[in-house]
Amino acid sequence: MVNADRLSYDGMSNDPNDFLIETWDRRKFITGLGLGASAFLTAGAYAEQLSQTPRQTEGPFYPNKMPLDTDNDLLIITDSTTPAAGEVTHLSGIVRNVKSEPVRNALVEIWQVGAKGAYLHTGDKRHEMRDQSFQGYGRFLTDSKGRYYFRTVKPFPYPGRTPHIHVAVSQKGKRMLTTQCYVKAEKERNAKDGLYKRIGADGQKLVTVPFKKMRGVATGELTARWDIVIGLIPED
Repeated sequence: MVNADRLSYDGMSNDPNDFLIETWDRRKFITGLGLGASAFLTAGAYAEQLSQTPRQTEGPFYPNKMPLDTDNDLLIITDSTTPAAGEVTHLSGIVRNVKSEPVRNALVEIWQVGAKGAYLHTGDKRHEMRDQSFQGYGRFLTDSKGRYYFRTVKPFPYPGRTPHIHVAVSQKGKRMLTTQCYVKAEKERNAKDGLYKRIGADGQKLVTVPFKKMRGVATGELTARWDIVIGLIPED
């Protein structure tokens, strides 16, 4: 796993290309990731309190057997030279609590299907046809400012579901939030997805993310900025 405290950031602008990441375990690169705000405020007596990111089901396919790597780079497994298929996506953001305080040392986990629409979980009937070069799962500890970062692929659709990334946030060993991240451009698929519709328009704003082309990168990589807000007590 990349050590969060080894990441360096240049500036605090809203330009997606002003958020710089300089180090990895396997390679060095400089790329821009956004620091645009995505928090939504609640009305009433607690006007300064942030709206919590909606909770959603974990689903049946949280990995029952972890991959060889569990770091935050889902595109390369150990020393393989074959990258995962799909559009490379740099997913980043800040984990805060509803008091707007950044959450340090929160464990952020993501899991998703690869290019062939199959989960890492062995119970998925499509498991054997999965992209063997895609890690399928990753985790990252937030740094002192609550920041997290993953290199993954833009989510693919799964039979019966719109493209999405499963996300879980834990603090001190307790699950604080289970949710899902959706692609803003997938309006038609999102509108037909039962789990997406269930959280309503206000909740959808908090989990629907623009996946944008990274400026100045010829390979067409994407950036996705998503800030996550957790509650103050663990999930039941």
